[in-house]
Amino acid sequence: MPKAKNRAESLSVLFACIGRRVSLLNSFRRAAKQLKINASFFGTDTTQLSPALQLCDKGFLVKPVTHPGYIRQLLSIVKANKVKLLIPTVDLDLKILARNKPKFAAVGCCVLISAPDVIDICQDKRKTYRFLLKNGFDTPVTLSVAAALSSRKLNWPCFLKPWDGYASRGNAVVKNRKELAFFAKRIPNAICQEFIEGTEYTCDVYVDFNMKARCVVPRKRIEVRAGEVSKGQVIQHPDICGKAAKLVETLGAGPGVITLQLFLNDDDKVKFIEINPRFGGGVPLSIKAGANFPKWILQSLLGRRTNIRFDSFKDNLIMLRYDDEVWVRNFKSKEYKR
Repeated sequence: MPKAKNRAESLSVLFACIGRRVSLLNSFRRAAKQLKINASFFGTDTTQLSPALQLCDKGFLVKPVTHPGYIRQLLSIVKANKVKLLIPTVDLDLKILARNKPKFAAVGCCVLISAPDVIDICQDKRKTYRFLLKNGFDTPVTLSVAAALSSRKLNWPCFLKPWDGYASRGNAVVKNRKELAFFAKRIPNAICQEFIEGTEYTCDVYVDFNMKARCVVPRKRIEVRAGEVSKGQVIQHPDICGKAAKLVETLGAGPGVITLQLFLNDDDKVKFIEINPRFGGGVPLSIKAGANFPKWILQSLLGRRTNIRFDSFKDNLIMLRYDDEVWVRNFKSKEYKR
């Protein structure tokens, strides 16, 4: 008798706050297909009118991340659906997921997230500045508004942003002391930074489950819309890659994809400005260029061997993003639960 074929491995993945992350969802679907994994992909959101939620195998409506029952809801979803991997997609719930990671591990679910102290450094730009300075990474001079207003050595213009901000919300360029005082009253939790001239880059850094930076993809930000890159280009730059890998490993971030933002000035000096311990909005460009983060993550989760080169991507690939549509015919689907 012929031998029975081995059954495909099964795996359930949950994306928290999935929102508009259609490309990321589809990248994981393709990776599962490449690996011949029988995978199910679930998503959560606070609204039924979430584009990516419509494309999940099952979607769940949950309370806002600030609700005291948020983690309890996620744990219930994880248990009921035997979810093995939970992937955060936005900044909003990173802290609470990091703090509760052991609870998910206890029910057999790996949360793709950094440690709580790492999240804290990344989400408080004052602490980010101190970390970068302490560890020898070049970064724009950062001051409190009070210190900036009292300083006689400021070079104009300066850059204002909230120390706890995200998606470029509340950012402003100020040209003099009067504008600094004006905007500082209107931007909550504002800090003042040295204005950097140069080319802005985002780096996607893949950190494996042994906390080793295995691949770094620098992406030049050609055009940005609402804080997220709409036009970008992959640029192989050894100095950026080396410094980005060192930064992430020094910080102890990971596992998963860590997103760094930096400027490359005319003297070819790298100045880091932000660290986001999650998938960035422009990560589809890196994945399309050959850095198959979803495949590597799924392989590692299943204990399979990964074959990763540090420069596992094509140079000069350009992404031009555009809006697409998701059509909803059955609005009151039974797949959505409160």
